[in-house]
Amino acid sequence: MESSHDLAARPTVSAQELCMTAVMTALVFLATFVPHIPIPLGYAHLGDAVIFLFALLLRRRDALFAACVGSALSDVLGGFALWALPTLVIKFLMVEVVCCVAGSAPGTARTAAAFLASSLWMAAAYTAFGALLYASVAAGLASAPGLLMEGVVNTAVALLVLPALRRLRH
Repeated sequence: MESSHDLAARPTVSAQELCMTAVMTALVFLATFVPHIPIPLGYAHLGDAVIFLFALLLRRRDALFAACVGSALSDVLGGFALWALPTLVIKFLMVEVVCCVAGSAPGTARTAAAFLASSLWMAAAYTAFGALLYASVAAGLASAPGLLMEGVVNTAVALLVLPALRRLRH
């Protein structure tokens, strides 16, 4: 049985924080699920642009949860359940890459580098998981061009939207 001291030491989450995280998760899901653009082994989408923005503008734990759960939910509901577990790992590390490379006071060049590094990780990881899941390096590599293009498009979208979101916050 836990003592009252153990319970008091746990971080609490307010109802407002819980609701905001749910909304963020839904936004990642929608941006991933709705613009379904078929590519080999999966689909391209705009969800990563939302993930990039959340990684910069929100608390890390909220961005991580929204990125992982929103993206994995899109895989499950979109008929790609096989990809849900790899997606959880890939999106978690995408947020971490953005947070680490961009730092706490990112400039435009550093932000672009963070988004591109995260996109390269995403493309490499999905390519590797594709080769593993389909037992074919050729199958994994077939998705690489679409994934790289997705990364470039999501980076561009996030960089275009970021200044407006920063103005809204201040």
